[in-house]
Amino acid sequence: MKDYKYKINGNEYKVSIGEIDSDTVQLEVNGVPYKVELEQKPAVSTVKSARAAAAPRTEAGEKVIKKPTVSAGASAVKSPLPGVINDIKVKVGDTVKPEDVIVILEAMKMENNIHAGKSGVVKSICVSKGDSVLEGNDLVVIE
Repeated sequence: MKDYKYKINGNEYKVSIGEIDSDTVQLEVNGVPYKVELEQKPAVSTVKSARAAAAPRTEAGEKVIKKPTVSAGASAVKSPLPGVINDIKVKVGDTVKPEDVIVILEAMKMENNIHAGKSGVVKSICVSKGDSVLEGNDLVVIE
């Protein structure tokens, strides 16, 4: 038996813990024996997550990642992080303001709203829905 001393609300208790079965414990508090039933907790099972899908590749085995160029006089909205294009909210010729969401980029299982960042007219869209992009890739060109 293991002996412990506790002080609860100014009262001292001498607790002796005896035999421990799977769901009961024999203990003594200040010389009085008790049989305590333990609460059964449900078993915890571990679920393995599915493996992430591989990045898409061409028939030649190269990764499918767009790297378009920007024409002079215009500025491109660049991808702030690598991910996959979930949605494109603008069309060529649309007028945008800095706070307008132009692309939704999924990265690390989160959707990120990509804003225009400046006022102007959408000159070209450099990506398509479902494209994989790297950090710094051009998404939309605004003039």
